[in-house]
Amino acid sequence: MGFAVLGGSPALLAGASRADAQPGPLTPVREYGQGVTPAFEGWYRNPDGTFSLSFGYYNRNSKESLEIPVGARNAISPGPANQGQPGFFLPRRHWGVFAVTVPADFGTQKAVWTLIVESDTFAIPGSLKAGWEIDALAGEAGSGNTPPVLRFSPTGPGGSGPRGLTTGPVSATVGAPMTLTVWASDDGKAVGSIASAGRSGVPVTLTWFKHQGPVGDNVQFADATPDIGREDGRATTSVTFTQPGEYILRVRANDASGVENAGHAQCCWSNGFVRVKVSP
Repeated sequence: MGFAVLGGSPALLAGASRADAQPGPLTPVREYGQGVTPAFEGWYRNPDGTFSLSFGYYNRNSKESLEIPVGARNAISPGPANQGQPGFFLPRRHWGVFAVTVPADFGTQKAVWTLIVESDTFAIPGSLKAGWEIDALAGEAGSGNTPPVLRFSPTGPGGSGPRGLTTGPVSATVGAPMTLTVWASDDGKAVGSIASAGRSGVPVTLTWFKHQGPVGDNVQFADATPDIGREDGRATTSVTFTQPGEYILRVRANDASGVENAGHAQCCWSNGFVRVKVSP
């Protein structure tokens, strides 16, 4: 079995791999048949004194999505194998998809995300190493731009950054659409070529994804990018499942900076996670 422990800067992680297992960074991108590697993006401080280790991934296919169920072939260690990582991997590079929360006294320990793809094992350690701190919550240097705030009820707790917030479990039934509602707001300090008023005048845009769930059910969103109410920040869509089981859905809220899901600072988007238990 091949084994590679990936290291280096977040930018280099996108192309890091074992040469005989994955194509190098200069190899032409293929639509299908390639693997996926984990990436450590950096760490940030949480208001409660804990820390968040932000992770993403690089699916080297341009069209093919991959499924690696959480478990023996997709695990975080130490601790339980399932610590919020995805089991469904969309094509290309995805930054800050989830975060592992570690205690205030984590010190020099490491949280390692391991993915086994075919006969190759890829592992990336996340740590509180100096120089890897990111401004995911405190505001981007120079502009003070902070990520959007997500809520699952109009007056409920808010979450920002890669860790965001999690709700559920909620119940659903195979074949029956389940309503998803989220509230999003932003500080309006987005920078870049797109004005702070946002794309089409909306300060926050949303995208829903399957994050975890049974293999083969890609889930169907009525609208994976629902519009947000200009007055109350509310957005509603529905999702339909074809298999029973336990799922996690992810919603990503982007501010008006135009950064879809990337950037070393991770100032510009937040994650929300909905745990769903689907019955036959």
